[in-house]
Amino acid sequence: MVEERNDEIEIDLVELFYVLLGKIWIIILATALGLGIAAGYTTAFMEPVYSSTAMLWAVSKTSSLASLVDLQMGSTLTQDYQVFITSRPVVNKVIEELELDMTYEQFVSTVSVSNPTGTRFIFITVNNHDPYMAKTIVDKLTDVSAERMGTVMETQQPSVADYGNLAEHPTSPSLTKNALIGAILGFVLSAGVITVLYLLDDSIHTSEDVEKYLGMNTLGLIPLAEGTSKKATRGHDKDARKAAKKAKKAKKKVNADEN
Repeated sequence: MVEERNDEIEIDLVELFYVLLGKIWIIILATALGLGIAAGYTTAFMEPVYSSTAMLWAVSKTSSLASLVDLQMGSTLTQDYQVFITSRPVVNKVIEELELDMTYEQFVSTVSVSNPTGTRFIFITVNNHDPYMAKTIVDKLTDVSAERMGTVMETQQPSVADYGNLAEHPTSPSLTKNALIGAILGFVLSAGVITVLYLLDDSIHTSEDVEKYLGMNTLGLIPLAEGTSKKATRGHDKDARKAAKKAKKAKKKVNADEN
């Protein structure tokens, strides 16, 4: 029975390391280029986004005295409030009162609502390219939500624990993060290209290659005669590559028969 065997690529990690080390200037240049491109693109083309966060406290009191039932009801209402804040009536009213040129979907995409586990605090965060607009929107959204919750749900209106802050620094994009990603991509791509070229190069360069690929010892080295044309040299290299390929296949066939 004849078994078909795929040619195996033998990788000498030590040799590959020295190949990469020999091309270290290319890798450094590609890394620096990737870092520069990413940093430049972030600075020139990515508009900064500012965030402002307000805080509501969900309360529920059925009597003048707090009770365990009130606490449990407050926790349940907190989940309802989270859904209610981004409901269409609330959002549309905010858009109308602030005269925003936004659709409901666009508005909701800039809002995030969270509730830390075990608490009755609700955090409302609004992202906008203008820090003043981010604060204005989140404050209005907080007021409209609290007022409408008390009316529609017929419960005590949640208290505004804190209005939005005026952001001094953008939350995104991160120049450091993007520059680091660009540098890593430049490093990986350059090292990858050099590795692929190394694996595809089956030419004979040194006497060690002759011993490694052809299995023959070299008795001496003959320097290239002065005046030898490059065309003739390429011809010799081509013949050497063919011989190396044949030797590799023959060696693999012998190893396969022995196994």
